[in-house]
Amino acid sequence: MKKRIRKWSLRIVVTCLFILGLLVGIALNPMLLYANKSITGVYTICHQEPLEASFIPKLEEANALLEKSELYDPCLKLTICLNDGSYYPKLMQRVRGQAFGWGFQKIVVLMGKMNAKDNYLEINGYKWNLTELIAHEATHCFQFYKYGLFHSNPVANIPEWKWEGYPEYVARKNKADLVNNIIHLIKAEKNRDNNNWIDFEDRTGTVIPYYKHWLLVQYCLDVRKMSYAGLVRDTTREALLTQDMMDWYKQNNTGKK
Repeated sequence: MKKRIRKWSLRIVVTCLFILGLLVGIALNPMLLYANKSITGVYTICHQEPLEASFIPKLEEANALLEKSELYDPCLKLTICLNDGSYYPKLMQRVRGQAFGWGFQKIVVLMGKMNAKDNYLEINGYKWNLTELIAHEATHCFQFYKYGLFHSNPVANIPEWKWEGYPEYVARKNKADLVNNIIHLIKAEKNRDNNNWIDFEDRTGTVIPYYKHWLLVQYCLDVRKMSYAGLVRDTTREALLTQDMMDWYKQNNTGKK
């Protein structure tokens, strides 16, 4: 009886390891689940349907944002996976949960319904700027590339505001007025019916926690003149930095609305 139990236990373990290896293999090789691929610059675009011509300019705009990041490395070649009929985005959603996108290793997965012409991705009526989403998720890839698996999240347990705030900082570089950004946050937080969402002028938005992460990183890098590498190493508590930022805001808010 004990031999049978061991035998079946071994079979179960081997089966589970096989399935896990298969999932990892597919996750790291998305072209296995796509019919088409297009290559532009350092990007390979995996798509099921014919690629919208308006997508390439949005990708180029995202790359222009990424080039301004201290983590940018032109040697890193990225794969962009579209949600246009392939099972791959659905698989990633089952593995990692619903999101507008995921960036890991050298892969960016766009999960929502894309409208490249109007430059947004939509989930449940909420819209995220497509160019900025690509830049955000690609920055996660550069974080992994720079720091390696064991010094990146979730393994390294870097505070979320640093890990998510920097991709937002890179992606939203064109929205660089910190005083106005803080004013916008204060107004949004007064609205209790916003479902934790904050809108931008282009009718896209982000979740308020990410917005706060972005502003704090923006304060550290633009006002305190820290590098991102220095910020990752810094041990100052988030609450203290937030208080410092708000003190700075009160001194610099000269009647802006």
